[in-house]
Amino acid sequence: MALLACHPCSGPRDWFLSHGIRIGVILLAALVVLALSRLAVRRMQRRIEGAETATQELNLQRTATLTHAVSYVVKVVVWTLTVLLLLAEFDVQLGPLLAGAGIAGVALGFGAQSLVRDFLSGFFILLENQFGIGERVTIMVTGNETTGKVENLSLRTTELRAFDGTLNVIPNGNIVLIGNHSRGWARAIVDVSVAYTEDLDRVRGVLEELFQELREDPGLEGAFSSGPEVLGVEGVGEKDVTLRVTAEVRPTRRSDLERLLRQRIKQRFDQRGVTVSASAQAGGDGGSTP
Repeated sequence: MALLACHPCSGPRDWFLSHGIRIGVILLAALVVLALSRLAVRRMQRRIEGAETATQELNLQRTATLTHAVSYVVKVVVWTLTVLLLLAEFDVQLGPLLAGAGIAGVALGFGAQSLVRDFLSGFFILLENQFGIGERVTIMVTGNETTGKVENLSLRTTELRAFDGTLNVIPNGNIVLIGNHSRGWARAIVDVSVAYTEDLDRVRGVLEELFQELREDPGLEGAFSSGPEVLGVEGVGEKDVTLRVTAEVRPTRRSDLERLLRQRIKQRFDQRGVTVSASAQAGGDGGSTP
């Protein structure tokens, strides 16, 4: 009789010894994985914040977006697996549940395919620091390209303000090619057309004299990484000859320095009596638009 009385009590104890311990191990493993993921995210955060090519404002924005995305994905994956393992410990049949979830996932995947592509593309744009807020870029999407200043960047979209004020909202998944005009150095290009009868050696001497003065100008210290210099004859027409002037400058100052070069060249030509062709159109390749 005593054995029969104790038998019902052995059920919960046996279940706890067999399933309860495994449940505790599963929960503990989930907490450990989450703790390790937080350490990994902090390490990634410090690495991003230490990037030398980005401003502090951009670092903070990139860090906040990336760490939030990574943390969210890790939490969803860990807790989803944890719940599935816990349900198995309570003898819940996971086969029908997983089959239904798989069908729903396939349907949702087809509907949200472009959305997933946008988020993945945005994640790698931020992770690789391809461009950031405040930078001037050219973005090609499905055969068309847009140039402007980046005003906002998220995992899903990029907002680009064109020179005429138009705000273009571009899904990151549609981006095919990115041209960044704000990194490293840029080349200022100015084409100067003079009358066909002018002595090119004399014109070159006038320009080189002007460029030497510009390089020694205290107000322009650090403006030119190299040059300005006369690259050579760019074109010969019936009434004019076009010389190309180039200089390596900071990307953010290229347009201003191109305008400055045109102004100073015009003033110097007036002083030295260099005849400019009536059809001359000073301009640079590669966009003088800011």
